[in-house]
Amino acid sequence: MTAQQLKNSILQMAVQGKLVPQDPNDEPASVLLERIKAEKQELIKAGKIKNDKKSSEIFRGAPHNLPYAFCEQIGKEIRDISDEIPFEIPDSWEWVRLGSIVYNRGQMKPTSDFCYVDIGSIDNKRQRLGDTENIITPDKAPSRARKIIDVGDIIYSTVRPYLHNMCIIDRQFSLQPIASTGFATMTCYSGLLNKYLFYYLLAPDFDNYANDTENSKGVAYPAINDDRLYKALIPLPPLSEQHRIVAKIEELLPYIERYGKAEEQLTALNTTFPEALKKSILQEAVQGELVPQNPDDEPASVLLERIRTEKQALIKAGRIKRDKHESVIVTRDKIPYEIIDGKERCIADEVPFDLPESWCWCRLKNIVSLLGDGIHGTPEYSEIGEYHFINGNNLSEGSIIIKDDTKKVDESQYFKYKKELNETTVFVSINGTIGNIAFYNNEPVILGKSACYFNLIMKEFKVYIYWLLKTDYFLKYAITNATGSTIKNVSLKTMNDFYVPLPPLAEQKRIVAKIEEIMPYINTITK
Repeated sequence: MTAQQLKNSILQMAVQGKLVPQDPNDEPASVLLERIKAEKQELIKAGKIKNDKKSSEIFRGAPHNLPYAFCEQIGKEIRDISDEIPFEIPDSWEWVRLGSIVYNRGQMKPTSDFCYVDIGSIDNKRQRLGDTENIITPDKAPSRARKIIDVGDIIYSTVRPYLHNMCIIDRQFSLQPIASTGFATMTCYSGLLNKYLFYYLLAPDFDNYANDTENSKGVAYPAINDDRLYKALIPLPPLSEQHRIVAKIEELLPYIERYGKAEEQLTALNTTFPEALKKSILQEAVQGELVPQNPDDEPASVLLERIRTEKQALIKAGRIKRDKHESVIVTRDKIPYEIIDGKERCIADEVPFDLPESWCWCRLKNIVSLLGDGIHGTPEYSEIGEYHFINGNNLSEGSIIIKDDTKKVDESQYFKYKKELNETTVFVSINGTIGNIAFYNNEPVILGKSACYFNLIMKEFKVYIYWLLKTDYFLKYAITNATGSTIKNVSLKTMNDFYVPLPPLAEQKRIVAKIEEIMPYINTITK
């Protein structure tokens, strides 16, 4: 049960007479209604309110020897309203129309400076009037600024999207307060506690009435008009019980509020936890903490030597160019050093974490045969083209996504990397949507410059590298070294220079297997 559902349940119990016990010594609501009628007549005589020619009186049928559970008399007409009564109430309570127990102070056109209360003046989460006074001169008064209000009045927004923009006027104003005609304004007779009525207007039963399509009319901004509003049925308890109900509600509300805050925290945790857990698992994976090391595994240093040998063969065959400043990283006493052009330097402050002894640090360029970006400039699109022009936003979860609006180009615009793409190729977004990744599987695509591609020397690395590029470690590195203020762009040099934590090949396979075992379970948390 959510906090709002709990609050609704408590309010509904309150207005059905189920929240606090009835006291047989309470003056019944029927006597209270007689006093309200007398007060109403005094206000009519004083000219403060108009006489209601269609005043309503609701009573139980049995005491009047009528075959109806509930009847309503307007003038001389008596009719059965049993089907309108939404729920049972205690015997000491009475059903009344809202218009029988409240009145309004009328309207006026401002002729001097005034304090304007409009829909936006209300905090609709706490149902409180804002602290700031909106003082307006008469020449700038909105046409809706008409309704007179005073301390103790209830103002209720009648426009359906803002029904809970309501409050009790709980303070004096520095100038005459005037409310928008978007509010129904209610002044309670002395026998009705304004807080009791206020909580009833918040209860689900009244919400259902106000939102009913028979009552709430209009297309753009459906609203309940005053006539329909004042015809709403109100369950009226004895005055003493009204006080007890309000006291109990206000005793419980702080607990509901605390429950709501805890609920928000739990919702936030449930929302962020799966993603945080994924990141944590991936980080453990690339630090050698997800699966145990096996001393029988061929160490990554031997693996890197094999890669260097294969790379030399590709250079000799003229298939790739030699790196003029080749990097070799070695570890001594757990401290990594990089050797370039015969010069050695300590890189312990550059690598972000320690690795197991069987692992090695290397640059991404050490394990790829080629790294480049897509076509620069805008190609010529063709409706009859057979190749899709894609960018970083077409790369997702290891796959190339051809969208409905992905434009096509013809084969003549294929550029030089086409002959290099093969089963070892990985596409990575390096502009805007940094880190989107896809494997190339001979799709008919041309890559735009917002993504780069690289060919791994060993295709067995592909899935491990995929998960490595999904880590916060890579994303933080890429974004930190990216250029551009509005749209971040990662250079090819930045990609080439990325420090790869390289495990033995056998451990890479165990890491990938463990990740792919765990991830489906994490995904179920979000559902």
